[in-house]
Amino acid sequence: MIEVLLIVHLFLALGLVIVVLLQRSEGGALGMGGGGGGGGTMGGLMTTRGSASLLTRATAVIAACFITTSLLLAILSSSNRAPTSILDGAAAPKAEQTIPGTTAPAAPAVPVAK
Repeated sequence: MIEVLLIVHLFLALGLVIVVLLQRSEGGALGMGGGGGGGGTMGGLMTTRGSASLLTRATAVIAACFITTSLLLAILSSSNRAPTSILDGAAAPKAEQTIPGTTAPAAPAVPVAK
């Protein structure tokens, strides 16, 4: 389930990038179609205003689907494991370990005062 949702999520991300890049910027640098003189058409099928409206609506729909899949992936990934605390890993410090076949270092001799 998560794998399928992840693949859909990746396609949505790619589609969102493409749709955003197809839109006409304020300067008109990345716009596909239209040409320079206003009133141009995108392949002769739509007016400039119609294509802008279609791309804006497509961007909103793809963005909503992208956010939905993001939330679903977050919920599904957190439900697969038991809840843990960050304090569980910071329990007691481990004692010094010795290498097998060697002896532990001797304790330093401390003179005892009488």
